[in-house]
Amino acid sequence: MEYDVTIGIEIHCQLKTNTKMFSGAPTSFGRMANTCVNEIDLGHPGTLPCLNKEAVAKAIQACTALHLEIDPLVKFDRKNYYYSDLPKGFQITQQFHPIGRNGYIKIVTDEGEKKIRINRIHMEEDTAKQFHLSKMSLLDFNRAGTPLVEIVSEPDMHNGQEAEKYVEALRQTLYYLGVSDAKMEEGSMRCDVNVSISPKGSGKLGTKNEIKNLNSISHIGKAIDYEVERQKELIEKGEEILQETRRFDEKTNTTVLMRRKEGNVDYKFFPEPNIFPIRLDPAWIKEIQENMGELPEERKERYLNQYGLSEHDVDILIANKEMSEFYENIMKHTDNAKSACNWLLGDVSAYLNKHELSIENSSLKPEAIAKLVALVDEGKISGAQAKKLVDDMMEGKDPEESAKEKGMAQVSDASALTDMVNSVLDANPQAIEDFKNGKDKAIGFLVGQVMKVSKGTANPAMVNSILKEELSKR
Repeated sequence: MEYDVTIGIEIHCQLKTNTKMFSGAPTSFGRMANTCVNEIDLGHPGTLPCLNKEAVAKAIQACTALHLEIDPLVKFDRKNYYYSDLPKGFQITQQFHPIGRNGYIKIVTDEGEKKIRINRIHMEEDTAKQFHLSKMSLLDFNRAGTPLVEIVSEPDMHNGQEAEKYVEALRQTLYYLGVSDAKMEEGSMRCDVNVSISPKGSGKLGTKNEIKNLNSISHIGKAIDYEVERQKELIEKGEEILQETRRFDEKTNTTVLMRRKEGNVDYKFFPEPNIFPIRLDPAWIKEIQENMGELPEERKERYLNQYGLSEHDVDILIANKEMSEFYENIMKHTDNAKSACNWLLGDVSAYLNKHELSIENSSLKPEAIAKLVALVDEGKISGAQAKKLVDDMMEGKDPEESAKEKGMAQVSDASALTDMVNSVLDANPQAIEDFKNGKDKAIGFLVGQVMKVSKGTANPAMVNSILKEELSKR
């Protein structure tokens, strides 16, 4: 039997602010437990929340980038439940009055471009973090009160690949804007995925199962793929699919039961009494929107049109904001966009991967890449020689100075190159015969032999030209 798969995703994303949503306590990942918390976060009697203006600005940026309609009247609601990670016994959220509604983001799948609708974005505060040990549980309240937006999609995705593309597109957008660090491995972006299946063409939704707290793009795809197959097997065995909350086990690539849902929890929502409704100034909203950074899709379009890069190279560049920013700085010093991109994505990236470094933590300077490009373009050194300068550049050295220290100079003397070419031709009669028989690879082989004889110092373009001239005489 064939099935229709329906997927919706809820994403909790921490906002990149200096202080918490309703208190002046600092927000900071990786600090000593319970050192970034104050009496407001802990819900001490007599304390009152104060809304973080910067968090609202970040939420407006997210809504704008994702094409949501912004509600200028900010209202909060109180969600009541008792759990160890919620010190106040309630969470301040926007259950009934989200800051944004009815947006979308576009993704590119194997079947082409697709628009995934976004139902809403609302602001709320994060909970504390729990650590479950064998005989006890520990609580770190540093995270309690951290500003969040929750982004709720419509059920517009139908396989793991679409879900991965959607989350990656959201992550990249929020990261480029500076709305969030969006570091899934650190928990600043967490995903809950809802999956249901039904007989193909039935037009009905199956029983929904929720997979909680997925913390990587690949885990999202794997969890969905497993969950779809699990539900299919249950249906085909004649068993009922129960509404469950599950988690992903990355060791087995399976989803595991956490709890079953008997019905909806009554959180006894009511308007948050300590935060009066706030009407945002339209001029302030407009100012935020007009001063947003360049979005990934806008940068991609610019790189394709302005620099003439391939779509493949552009996708790799913009996937890493720091790498893309570094490329922007290189282009302030050179006009050769393609060569600069090749060095950055080739030898530089290989060095970074080998030494487990990020571009911003290396000693490489953008102008060093531009100088290297110029040295090759001007024929002062060969491409092979340039590769030998990369390690020096990664340590912060100037490529021009390094080339002088190493005695590098490209041989562009026609007489000297002609002698090298003829010595190679004399030593490779079969290659001459292959060339005359129309085998194009022969010329490449001969160029390689000349470069070998010259120890990489010969000017490749001149070698190629002289080779063709000398071959015509034989």
